[in-house]
Amino acid sequence: MKEIKVSLNTITNVKKFVNMVSMYDCDIDLVTERYIVDAKSIMGIFSLDLSKPMTLRIHSDECDNIIADLKEFEA
Repeated sequence: MKEIKVSLNTITNVKKFVNMVSMYDCDIDLVTERYIVDAKSIMGIFSLDLSKPMTLRIHSDECDNIIADLKEFEA
């Protein structure tokens, strides 16, 4: 499992982020203080507090290139 901090502070960023992570077959979650949601769920992401950075958890060692693809969202 790998973790990085991401920031999704605009609606456009959330849409772009979901489109990018949906291309991968591995399980990916977004974690805040109290909640864990599927990073491929736009509705789940909008239920979080987007004003603060979140932790992105990638539950696979085979999705190494996802971190490079999501560089623009790193907090």
